[in-house]
Amino acid sequence: MSRPRTPPGPAPSPHRSPPRTARGTAPWTAFGGDLHLDLGERRAAGAGLRAALEDALREAVQDGRLAPDTRLPSSRALGEDLGIARNTVVEAYGQLTAEGWLSSRRGSGTTVAERAAPRPAARPVEVRAGRRPTGRHDLLAGRPDLSLFPRSAWLASARRALAVAPHEAFDYGSPLGRIELRRALAGYLARVRGVRTDPDRLLICSGFGQGLGLLAAALRGRGAGRIAVEGYGLPPQRDTLRAAGLGLAPLPLDCSGARTDLLAELSGAGEGAGEGAGGRLGAVLLTPAHQFPTGAALAADRRAAAVRWARGHDGYVIEDDYDGEFRYDRQPLGAMQALDPDRVVYGGTAAKSLAPGLRLAWLALPDELVEPVAALKEAADTMSPVTDQLTFAELITSGRYDRHVRRCRLHYRRRRDLLVAALAERAPRVRVTGIAAGLHAVLELPPGSLPEAELMDRARAAGLVLTGLGWYLAGRNAAPDAAPALVVGYATPPDHAFPAALDALCEVLRTA
Repeated sequence: MSRPRTPPGPAPSPHRSPPRTARGTAPWTAFGGDLHLDLGERRAAGAGLRAALEDALREAVQDGRLAPDTRLPSSRALGEDLGIARNTVVEAYGQLTAEGWLSSRRGSGTTVAERAAPRPAARPVEVRAGRRPTGRHDLLAGRPDLSLFPRSAWLASARRALAVAPHEAFDYGSPLGRIELRRALAGYLARVRGVRTDPDRLLICSGFGQGLGLLAAALRGRGAGRIAVEGYGLPPQRDTLRAAGLGLAPLPLDCSGARTDLLAELSGAGEGAGEGAGGRLGAVLLTPAHQFPTGAALAADRRAAAVRWARGHDGYVIEDDYDGEFRYDRQPLGAMQALDPDRVVYGGTAAKSLAPGLRLAWLALPDELVEPVAALKEAADTMSPVTDQLTFAELITSGRYDRHVRRCRLHYRRRRDLLVAALAERAPRVRVTGIAAGLHAVLELPPGSLPEAELMDRARAAGLVLTGLGWYLAGRNAAPDAAPALVVGYATPPDHAFPAALDALCEVLRTA
């Protein structure tokens, strides 16, 4: 990606006025804030300088660009910026003050008057915040309890990181990300998840979704036409893979995870297996530590089968380790990547352990994928934001991140225990499936219960925000005989709201 370059020629004098466009626009002013005033069109229409300035300021106040109490630049500064006489600005300020648009007090300068209310927008536009539905009881899976975000630790880490960061840290840098974070993550992932990598093979990305898109594009560039996915998974991830031009080949699931023993069969099936584009099966996307959303852990023989397939078919395993730090009944399983770092791409994220709004994730890449994925990252957005990378690196190296994760693990385990106990007492026919891990649980209803669609209608009527298991289905043939089930995110509500959410959930399930 090109970098901004300084044009040839003499350096500008520090005493010269700021540059102006050909239409008389002042792009910035000496009082320290942006003030865009376009006098060119008004002058072209025959207005005098003073009248053009008055009209431009009046319009800026009317449409809300200059809010009440906004301090305007001094008459001398604005005159210099616009290339007009100071007296013209003084007269314009005086006229607008007399009209009530501006207010002038000795020693305080000129400000926008309180009584000047902005003109209402002609067409109000409602902007939805993402695709997240709303309700009284938020039990959507995939979100942490945001009240646990370690504000004090993050602030202390940010102060320390910014104090010691070199000046070059804030320049354009490597698309792989800041070396401080890559070093910290290499050590942390080796210690906590058993990942075998080094800083030069780690890439920092803006969420795992971006990382998956980069991988999909790189695989497509290497000749892959299809990718195997688990029979249940996140629809947005499947959309990302399709957008890169990859066809999807769903793998059936059972209590031992995805049927990776079928990968060789899918490779030989070619265009007849899966949806979308035909061609070579280039990779498989798995959540081996805690299948999302069913909750199964991928059995050891199936891990080995996936790696064996990748070695024999010039393919890759993409390991989405979205909540690997949160296992409650035993030590978490180590990362699958350790079985073969040259064939398994490890993907991790801070979305569950810290907050999704940070948009911090990482990929541990095989040697052959480092260069193509880094090139795609640079083309997409040059690199991920620097200050959060530096802060996260300090959070890890200081030990604050480990302490925070331990605190969260205890908190979420208690939440899951409360959910299981409440269901056992008040809806005993409902079965909690999967291992004791992560931030969500699948609640499976017995035969003869309401259809899943009707169950979801009742949940919505009770103010519950959650999803049915069917929403995650990768294809009609992936799970033809699935029982109705709900996917419940028990981590999402803050502590004060969790009991009421549990009450509403149990009441819906009791009568299902």
